[in-house]
Amino acid sequence: MVNGAGDSVNGSTALLAPDERRVSIALNAGVDSPFLLLGDHAGRDIPRALGDLGLPPAELDRHIAWDIGVAGLGGRLSEALDAPFIRQRFSRLVIDCNRDPARADAIPEVSDGAEIPGNRALSAAAREARVAAIARPYHAAIAAELERRAQRGLTTTLISLHSFTPRMNGFERPWRFGVLHAGDSRYSLAVLARLRGELGEALVGDNQPYRMDEVDFTVPLHAGGRGLDYLELEVRQDLLENPAGQAEVAAIVARLLPAALADIGGA
Repeated sequence: MVNGAGDSVNGSTALLAPDERRVSIALNAGVDSPFLLLGDHAGRDIPRALGDLGLPPAELDRHIAWDIGVAGLGGRLSEALDAPFIRQRFSRLVIDCNRDPARADAIPEVSDGAEIPGNRALSAAAREARVAAIARPYHAAIAAELERRAQRGLTTTLISLHSFTPRMNGFERPWRFGVLHAGDSRYSLAVLARLRGELGEALVGDNQPYRMDEVDFTVPLHAGGRGLDYLELEVRQDLLENPAGQAEVAAIVARLLPAALADIGGA
């Protein structure tokens, strides 16, 4: 079922039922770790008012709907590092919270070859309903946590967690990890050096499989806006397909994140 093109859902109250209005999930909120973990694409829920966006279940299981394994990875890192983890619960197909809401691709009509019927020809009101109900509250939760930390005099390094499909547009991606940065992050480069020292250069991409550019929204908004250092970490999804894989990756990352912070003289 799909609620037309979304035009019958014209406000945030109508879009989300009362039991759906908690758009972000926070673990370890309020702890004083030097890290704040984020999961923009960790969830894959769809508001009941939007049905299934016109997609079969198999498409909603794919990477187009969510960053596979990031919820589990972030939860394990939150526990291992005693760090807060704020993640989005709704699918990136409803609205991509790592995109400026003004961008057309914040609500994609096509993703990796799959047409999204429930996203076609949305009115301005229907788009704004998704921004108001989901994207804006998610980013407000991140901003509130950062403000709380700033008021307590805590130094924060932002860790944005993502995962990537092993194959895209017919190309096999060789990297196990990718470190995305805009060239302004000492911490990102320290993590890149640590990961390459452990796994080898060929398995750790420097701005691969994606670059941090004008498309990214969360890190520039929250880290750039406050002058914070950051890491946008990509992990290949086949490494995170099950709890055992998530635990293995989390063990590596939980060890290297504090070590890299120490490398640049952090806490």
